[in-house]
Amino acid sequence: MDSDEHRRVLDPEQDSGALKALTHPLRIRLLGLLRQDGPATASELAARTGESSASTSYHLRVLAKYAFIGEAEHRDGRERRWRALHTVTSWSNESMESSAAGRAFVGLARRRQIEHLEASLARHEADMAAGRFGQEWVEPSGISDLMPRLTAESLTELWETIAGKLEELTARDADDPRARHVVLLTAGLPLAPPQRSEGDTADTADRQDASHEADS
Repeated sequence: MDSDEHRRVLDPEQDSGALKALTHPLRIRLLGLLRQDGPATASELAARTGESSASTSYHLRVLAKYAFIGEAEHRDGRERRWRALHTVTSWSNESMESSAAGRAFVGLARRRQIEHLEASLARHEADMAAGRFGQEWVEPSGISDLMPRLTAESLTELWETIAGKLEELTARDADDPRARHVVLLTAGLPLAPPQRSEGDTADTADRQDASHEADS
């Protein structure tokens, strides 16, 4: 999937400036577009985001300052092209939890991922409706909403299993011309049991839990 040189690991103590740079929603979006669609100019990214070229140019320079992006090969000498230097930005949740800035960054990043999923769903539906994909993509495409009961150790094992299998499949399909970019957003968010009011009985709480599961 991603070797170490393709992964940018952020540390809240050593990378405070980089963390601050990524707290701007447009910068996260620009970085995502460069990773997803490849090198682009400030003008091209302005057209995709609805921003001005001056704005995208400024934010791209900030991303370059903190080594998230770098200059790409130019098609001509008129405008600078940018490329993402890594395919993934990652961090330790435990390290981020130790500071207010780290917690704020993780919260913003997660919400941006949800926005990315919404935009990707709209793009996927438009692509399928326009016939840009063959019938073989209909069945495997989708979103799953599950609520298993797991321990912290089992959730960690699940993440490791997904990462290992994804690395294996990505390597297998690397040179296959049929392969396409797939937006794969995974989430593992433990939820505490709902707090009961004084008048609630165990029976009522159980019925509420069962109803919630049925809606999932």
